[in-house]
Amino acid sequence: MNKFLRKLIRPPVRVRHAEHTFLFSADDDISQPSHHLISLALHAVQFAQEVSLADISARMKKPPYYPEIWPGEHYKLLAGLVATLKPKMIVELGTATGLSALAMHKYLPPESTLVTFDLIGWKSFPDTCFRESDFKDKRLIQYVDDLSSPAIFPKYTQILEKAEIIFVDAAKDGIMEQRFLDNLRSLSADFKPFLVFDDIRLWNMLKIWRNIPFPKLDLTSFGHWSGTGLVEWR
Repeated sequence: MNKFLRKLIRPPVRVRHAEHTFLFSADDDISQPSHHLISLALHAVQFAQEVSLADISARMKKPPYYPEIWPGEHYKLLAGLVATLKPKMIVELGTATGLSALAMHKYLPPESTLVTFDLIGWKSFPDTCFRESDFKDKRLIQYVDDLSSPAIFPKYTQILEKAEIIFVDAAKDGIMEQRFLDNLRSLSADFKPFLVFDDIRLWNMLKIWRNIPFPKLDLTSFGHWSGTGLVEWR
């Protein structure tokens, strides 16, 4: 690699973690945020400013204690969205160690359900923050399945059509998220949830986020440093 390319790809400052991205003009985006979307975001951000997720951070084996980092991480914002919308059903793509699910579950209304999907069961993650007791009352459920697959997706249509919040934190490979969005288009016309996208500033997510035709809002400054987007699905 020549000196020019080394300089081009090297971060201009020393940081713990860096990713490549691109900046796009906003005026020529195919969709703009709605008044309702902005209002929801403001309420969620205000809640995030005051909330503590120290009890969730305490489940982690070592720092950084991400749930307590805000802005910069999205956990408090997710809690704010749930506290504001009070959804009866939440669907999450990408369970991993469970931090996002726990942040949302903490403010889930008593009669509501959070269904989280992953390709690996939560017990297989060595750093999982889940406990068996989290699943006892059936308000938190995990399925090990791939919602980006057209063959698998129809199995969960009834759950998805009830979702009021869908948090998409999947592979970020430029393929899985787009396939999931394509599958969502097969649902009924009454299906109008809010979608929260993680990592929208990552290279593989740039095109997917830009091409979403529904009202959307980039909330990166109040969410995850790698990008947080909110969509009003129509």
